[in-house]
Amino acid sequence: MARVVRRPGAFVCGIDAAMDVIGGNWKVLILWALNEKTCRFGELRRAVPGVTEKVLSSHLKELEDDGIVHREVYAEVPPRVEYSLTPLGLSLNAALEPLGEWGRDHIYRGAEGAHTEGSGAEPAADPVRG
Repeated sequence: MARVVRRPGAFVCGIDAAMDVIGGNWKVLILWALNEKTCRFGELRRAVPGVTEKVLSSHLKELEDDGIVHREVYAEVPPRVEYSLTPLGLSLNAALEPLGEWGRDHIYRGAEGAHTEGSGAEPAADPVRG
């Protein structure tokens, strides 16, 4: 499937290209939810609290166009649609894992200095990864 570039012009670097794919408030959370299992639309909506149907639908379409998400439509009545990660999507999640670790390690930094390296304070569990 051809990559749909939503932003005109050449990318400056690899991070720039990656951000074109995962940019948006919800895409990374959608990717983490799909990393756990294949989901129907309603399951994804519950797995990503706060996302609207319109935004979820739009992000899923963009991720599908980018070759990150696979959309399977079953010929049933009523129709059943399931979303899963493609091999490219799985590799993207693997690339995002160190970023998630960094976030967990630094979740309290800047919040009134509540957490500093070696303070003994435990960071909160990642809502998606646990």
